[in-house]
Amino acid sequence: MVAVGTMVWLASELMFFAALFAFYFSLRGNLPTQWAERTELLNVPFAAANTLVLVISSVWCQLGVWKAERGQVARTGGLLDVKGWGMREWYVLTYAFGSIFIAGQVYEYAHLVHEGVTLSTDSYSSIFYLATGFHGMHVTGGLIAFLLIIGRTFTTRRYTHLQETGAIVTSYYWHFVDVVWIALFAMIYLLQ
Repeated sequence: MVAVGTMVWLASELMFFAALFAFYFSLRGNLPTQWAERTELLNVPFAAANTLVLVISSVWCQLGVWKAERGQVARTGGLLDVKGWGMREWYVLTYAFGSIFIAGQVYEYAHLVHEGVTLSTDSYSSIFYLATGFHGMHVTGGLIAFLLIIGRTFTTRRYTHLQETGAIVTSYYWHFVDVVWIALFAMIYLLQ
């Protein structure tokens, strides 16, 4: 039931982001010169690298899920023995990459604010910050979920199906925010 509930909730989140996409394209269609001016300020190579960091974090997350499904919570060998890593190590790596992604977004926001592009500058900046900001809040929520899952591995004596399910539904959420970002990246940075 938890997995089904998570999927239903993610479907509602998908509708939320679909509304942001519709808002973006409606504004872009009505204000093409504003879009041409503002998109010149975007650092596409930096955003592409940041996107790659988030995509790779989904790979680490999935490796952690496979370990969770096997019941391997923690590493069985040394820290450098990656083959022996358990769910905890893969989720810590996922958390680190997700944090790097958020730091990259903060850096990009600081650059845009320095260029005079704030939330209230114009229609472009409003939808840019709304879309990327809400996504960033979702990534931050995922990072909190990873901390809870990782923390639980230290506090439970026995790894049960309930803990495995928590790890798996957290991965559903993480993959969802990853796919949404790929669509946002294409919309904002590539379709200039």
